[in-house]
Amino acid sequence: MSLSSRHLLGLYNVPKEDIQLILDTAVTFREVMERPIKKVPTLQGKTIVNLFFENSTRTRISFELAQKRLSADTVNFSTSTSSTKKGETFKDTVKNIEAMKVDMIVVRHQSAGVPKFLTQFSDANIINAGDGQHEHPTQALLDMYSIREKLGKLAGLKVCIVGDIAHSRVARSNIYGLKAMGAEVSVCGPTTMIPRGIENMGVKIYNRIDDAIKNSDVLNVLRIQLERKAGTSIPSLREYHNFFGVTEERLAKKEGEILILHPGPINRGVEISSEVADGPNQVILNQVANGVAIRMAVLYLLGTQN
Repeated sequence: MSLSSRHLLGLYNVPKEDIQLILDTAVTFREVMERPIKKVPTLQGKTIVNLFFENSTRTRISFELAQKRLSADTVNFSTSTSSTKKGETFKDTVKNIEAMKVDMIVVRHQSAGVPKFLTQFSDANIINAGDGQHEHPTQALLDMYSIREKLGKLAGLKVCIVGDIAHSRVARSNIYGLKAMGAEVSVCGPTTMIPRGIENMGVKIYNRIDDAIKNSDVLNVLRIQLERKAGTSIPSLREYHNFFGVTEERLAKKEGEILILHPGPINRGVEISSEVADGPNQVILNQVANGVAIRMAVLYLLGTQN
């Protein structure tokens, strides 16, 4: 079996079968990660460039680990030492890199649409590691994997994405992916952080966190993206926590269990309390481990296509 596309640019209009294949393939690689020797020769001889124009810790390390555990040759591109600082265009930078005969490019960029733009002049497989406020497909895939791992399914679950929806590429990819897999998706946050018309994506809107908790099986809690000027959408971080923070007191009111996810980095005392972030309902560190397995699966499926 193979994916329907030779790139992973986002989850918009990605078939359910592709998502299912990635999730199922990741199960095998999750098992590999538990072995004493966490390495397989699957992509030996392949060269992968990590083209990160935006700061990242988890995503970059996760991709690099995934590549090395698949035995690929990995090259990390640093914008601080690149020729883009000398006036070279993005396109010329990539074409020069490709001239060195690379097979795959993992790209993260502050501008939406860059991964798709890359496909117009590159023969390499392109994987989107986050582009502006557009999409972050591998994060959504690892979120879905973590939910399925814990709850055994995705179809029919009620999943609410809480927080700074307007600035979140994670929210967008999660909505596309979860809906494709049959989950009921909702969003919750201040009206200033809920994009106008988001209900047209087939999601429900909650304006109170208590209602979201009451009616959900899963909360995917997002941070306030201060680097994207999200702080101007709320009076203060303290007030945000008072009205929308996920706390033990709020979770205690819910009848039945609820699963807590967070893509990181966590802002304790803002979108989530320390007690919840370290508590029994969350799978935050599981998400980090699952992220390596998901990225191994994506690299493997794209890198072994005929």
